[in-house]
Amino acid sequence: MATKKDSMGPSMFETFQEFKETKNIDRTTLVSVLEESFRNVLAKMFGSDENFDVIVNPDKGDFEIHRNRMVVEDGEVKDENKEISLSDAQKIEPDYEVGEEVSEAVDFTKFGRRAILNLRQTLASKILELDHDALYQKYKDKVGTVISGEVYQIWKREVLLMDDEGNELHLMKGDQIPSDTYRKGETVRAVVKEVQNENNNPRIMLSRTSPDFLKRLLEAEVPEIADGLIAIRKVARMPGERAKIAVESFDDRIDPVGACVGVKGSRVHGIVRELGGENIDVINYTSNIQLFIQRALSPAKVTSITMDEANHKAEVYLQPEEVSLAIGKGGMNIKLASMLTEHTIDVFRVVSEGENDEDIYLDEFSDEIDQWVIDAIKALGYDTAKEVLNAPRELLIEKADLEEETVDHLLEVLRAEFE
Repeated sequence: MATKKDSMGPSMFETFQEFKETKNIDRTTLVSVLEESFRNVLAKMFGSDENFDVIVNPDKGDFEIHRNRMVVEDGEVKDENKEISLSDAQKIEPDYEVGEEVSEAVDFTKFGRRAILNLRQTLASKILELDHDALYQKYKDKVGTVISGEVYQIWKREVLLMDDEGNELHLMKGDQIPSDTYRKGETVRAVVKEVQNENNNPRIMLSRTSPDFLKRLLEAEVPEIADGLIAIRKVARMPGERAKIAVESFDDRIDPVGACVGVKGSRVHGIVRELGGENIDVINYTSNIQLFIQRALSPAKVTSITMDEANHKAEVYLQPEEVSLAIGKGGMNIKLASMLTEHTIDVFRVVSEGENDEDIYLDEFSDEIDQWVIDAIKALGYDTAKEVLNAPRELLIEKADLEEETVDHLLEVLRAEFE
């Protein structure tokens, strides 16, 4: 009988066993899929599966199939699948009579290798589809959360990781911190960036450069955030270099910046190491945009601000010695401040009393001098022509990283403007 494992034959039993321990699929769904797969094969073989009973037991790894047929007079069988002659029925049970229903166990293995192969293909297709659905649902709910994976393969543009269930996780080059190095077998933490699902083939994309990654790491380190006493309002990152975070406290007794940084930076030290030495500035959030911009430009001290809210722009005026602090190395500080406040920030030097206020800003030379030269000089904190003329030539060559010929040409153009 089909209920006995040894009567199925090795290939049939192995077919069933292969799918009964399928991961990510609950027992009820698995039973339904197995039954549907059997019925699909039976329908192809007999033209209909309506008169078959299929009983699946995934716990024991076996199944039963029964075909139900109506007893008719000898010679009056019109549908061999649904009807059986009286004489054939009485061979099964001598006291069967016309009009009664005969339930007969079916040995699936007797249908041959083609039927078994058909069943395997049907099962594999349906199980794979369900497995993909389960994987997609699992990780779709994890978008924005930090997970760990083991490095499995390293390529030029991508690192392939595996989770603890053997699912593939993809960390693309653009989502890796520039200073990151990976070795096969090591554990890597990242945030789930998105789950692509083209043609029902889930592709789990991770990121270590996303602002969400830094946000989740900070949430894990600061109990006050988990308790709802402190909220992270804004995050801006230049991965591996520097980041700015704006936080707000809902309890007047708690200093949000101090709580996030910890004693002597204890709460951010681990995060800084995780992010490859990325410096983290924590500031107090405020809905007052002018004050928020001032705090975002820290450590520079702002003298005044002119706002253009319609275009999300701000002109910030500072004392000469504060300009370079506001801009930061390579313009990093002002870029992060702009990202954090979602405003374009332009920095200007305050003209002191008695100083020639007819000085010309470097941007006015954009037609005579390449913009990259202007940007390099402004990164030093020089915005005006006279500041550059008064600066040591060696400083412009070394600190602004310009060629000697470029510096000489620049000074020649600026001098001509004041003759």
